Amino acid sequence: MAVSGYRDAIQDLYDGLILLQHRGQDAAGIMTYDNQFHLKKSNGMVRDVFHSKSFARLRGRMGVGHVRYPTAGCSSEFEAQPFFVNTPYGIALSHNGNLTNSKELSKELREKEYRHLNTNSDSEVLLNELSVAIKLQKPTKKLSADQVFGAVERVFSRCKGAYSAVALIGGQGILGFRDPYGIRPLQLGKRTFGMKEEFMIASENTAFRALDYEFVKDIYPGEAVFIDNNNNLHTKQIVKNSFSPCIFEWVYLAAPDSILDGVSVYKARVRMGEALADQIKEANIEIDSVIPIPDTGRPMATGLADKLKVRYREGFVKNRYIGRTFIMPGQNIRKRSLQFKLHPITLEFRNKSVLLVDDSIVRGNTSKKIVEIAKESGAKKVYFASASPPIISPDPYGIDLPTMSELIATNMSIEQIRKFIGADRLFYNTIENIRHAIQVGNRDIKNFSDGCFTKCYPTPEVTPKLLRSMAQKRNSTRNAYANENTDEEGESYKMMSLV
Repeated sequence: MAVSGYRDAIQDLYDGLILLQHRGQDAAGIMTYDNQFHLKKSNGMVRDVFHSKSFARLRGRMGVGHVRYPTAGCSSEFEAQPFFVNTPYGIALSHNGNLTNSKELSKELREKEYRHLNTNSDSEVLLNELSVAIKLQKPTKKLSADQVFGAVERVFSRCKGAYSAVALIGGQGILGFRDPYGIRPLQLGKRTFGMKEEFMIASENTAFRALDYEFVKDIYPGEAVFIDNNNNLHTKQIVKNSFSPCIFEWVYLAAPDSILDGVSVYKARVRMGEALADQIKEANIEIDSVIPIPDTGRPMATGLADKLKVRYREGFVKNRYIGRTFIMPGQNIRKRSLQFKLHPITLEFRNKSVLLVDDSIVRGNTSKKIVEIAKESGAKKVYFASASPPIISPDPYGIDLPTMSELIATNMSIEQIRKFIGADRLFYNTIENIRHAIQVGNRDIKNFSDGCFTKCYPTPEVTPKLLRSMAQKRNSTRNAYANENTDEEGESYKMMSLV
């Protein structure tokens, strides 16, 4: 996210990151500018990284912030964002997504541009590509909006994959841009300050409302916005391509109160649940209550229960001090956290036939444990419904879905998955249903990035060979992280400041 205004930006940046904490719990960082750059970043939740001394030091009316969700199994503090490069002007960048050609770009940056890269992060590659592109515009003391847009056009031509990014250019302004396919979300908000306007750029507009910013627009695929040093807003549609937003934003990642590309996340999830009801009706099973797996499963279970005319009940109490298990780095941490995360309300299970509703099934281990908890609590029958289709392929655009060998639906039939998780019946939604659930809110969305369900990806460079290469890198990085953070008995103990 980014803020440009007339007062110190730190409070809005901090509060905004708190509101976007669901997008990443591994690390947080903020960089501000007041004729010099001020940076604070570290592993951990936003509340743990920043303190009163941070607020006093992070001065300046412009700044960028980031909450990190590791997409390669790595949680090194050196890969926390924002990243910074000192020329031209000094540029700090925060990035959501994943470059699919970062290996080739990093090689060129080293060998042709003589750039030194400190990490293996694709975000640092994106920053250096932007830096080179701005330098090629032959800027003078003042950088014009046309020069900024010319630089972004070069970035679009070279960088493949998914990237919604914000950048703070020292003494020049704030830049935001979204890749030509619009895979990851990016939105613009404004707030009145006297007779002037202040601006915020963020992944989700849930950050706007609480901070009194008015939603202006979704930044379009292939569009860039530049807020200059005088707080004037400039926008340009640079590239037009096939709009393909990530379907998983509505399934899981985004906050339920957000509206992405004109579609309410909450209502889309309710419609996903309603679409499942017809399939479950045909199964002709007796259900005493529909119980969601909190939190994402709640709106889906609401729609499903309403359509089935079966009572909705809360059967699990969630410990809110444990992070989102899906976005935790490493399966050992996920398993350990789940034992503390969900506690059953035994009375809602005892001698009842229950339908559990979750947003998705990834590896199957979490679902298996949840079914065990329900049965140990006395349930007669435990049915399980996934509001999304079987996940059969990784996502190369910034979601840490496992390799194909780890995805349970890649290697098992639905009946085999049912047996593995221990459910009495198992139901999956269809890709057509979840596409329709989103398109009802915006008929202009014709395509999605939904390769994790279909193996069809919007960007042409994503091939089986590339997916294998990315999987090898992911496993290598994850194994290195696991070896670094295990005790003598091999148990992972580093909880990344999540407890």
